[in-house]
Amino acid sequence: MPPFGRLITAMVTPFRDDLSVDYAKAAELARRLVDSGSDGIVVSGTTGETATLTKDEKIRLFETVLEAVGKRAFVIAGTGGNSTAASVALTRHAEVTGVHGILAVVPYYNKPPQEGLYQHFAAISQATRLPVMLYNVPSRTVTNLEPATTARLARDCSNITSIKECVIEQVAQVLNLAPPGFTVYSGDDSALLPMMAQGASGVVSVVGHVAGPQIKSMIEAYLGGQVEEAAAWHRRLTPLFKGMFATTNPILTKAALELTGFSPGGLRLPLVAATQPEREALRAVMQKVGIL
Repeated sequence: MPPFGRLITAMVTPFRDDLSVDYAKAAELARRLVDSGSDGIVVSGTTGETATLTKDEKIRLFETVLEAVGKRAFVIAGTGGNSTAASVALTRHAEVTGVHGILAVVPYYNKPPQEGLYQHFAAISQATRLPVMLYNVPSRTVTNLEPATTARLARDCSNITSIKECVIEQVAQVLNLAPPGFTVYSGDDSALLPMMAQGASGVVSVVGHVAGPQIKSMIEAYLGGQVEEAAAWHRRLTPLFKGMFATTNPILTKAALELTGFSPGGLRLPLVAATQPEREALRAVMQKVGIL
């Protein structure tokens, strides 16, 4: 089993009507995700609207989710940002809560060169004894963490054990260059099966909010050598993989949860709720793939 399991869901952050964090709902959602097949939960990642959460809200979320599911699943704290000092400080706070690992995203907006990325992640690594998963998502951050830099970090920092990689073309390069045991997770549900075909270990999922058992079945089929069955799951789920990203995540993730009967609350600006046409299109897709 890879260090954080196979199916990790990047959890939305539930809000009350006044857009304060609903910690009771967060605990309920974490339990729901684990019950439906998630081996791990990312707290305060992109899907969790990390950019509009305060440090204190993040720390309390780490504590809340850990208490709710920490004995049954890996709890991974999203502590990365575009300030190295702030990322290091939050990483230290996260370790004190008892979480099982750290997710650190490529710094956004700053556009650091590869050496800056190396030093940024090395500083986070040195601030904790926890395993660290890097997160490369150029569509959000602009900057690409190149495979050579990922491999350098994996060689030099023993607790940098994984990467959530959103560039499918880089999976083989990362695995070729990194030391044995370094794991790659797909950062895109629709790329999970193609990435596993290259050696990826699993996925940090968004669609796992509503299709955890189906994604788990696809992973298990592939690992069991049932490639045609895995491919059939991939084809069946592809409309959902695409449909939930028809607008900026996590807008439709929260809408999808509502359609399944779980209310995660609204979104903090500058994100806004799904429009009625977006909700209806999502409902149709979820019905087509058998989620509703």
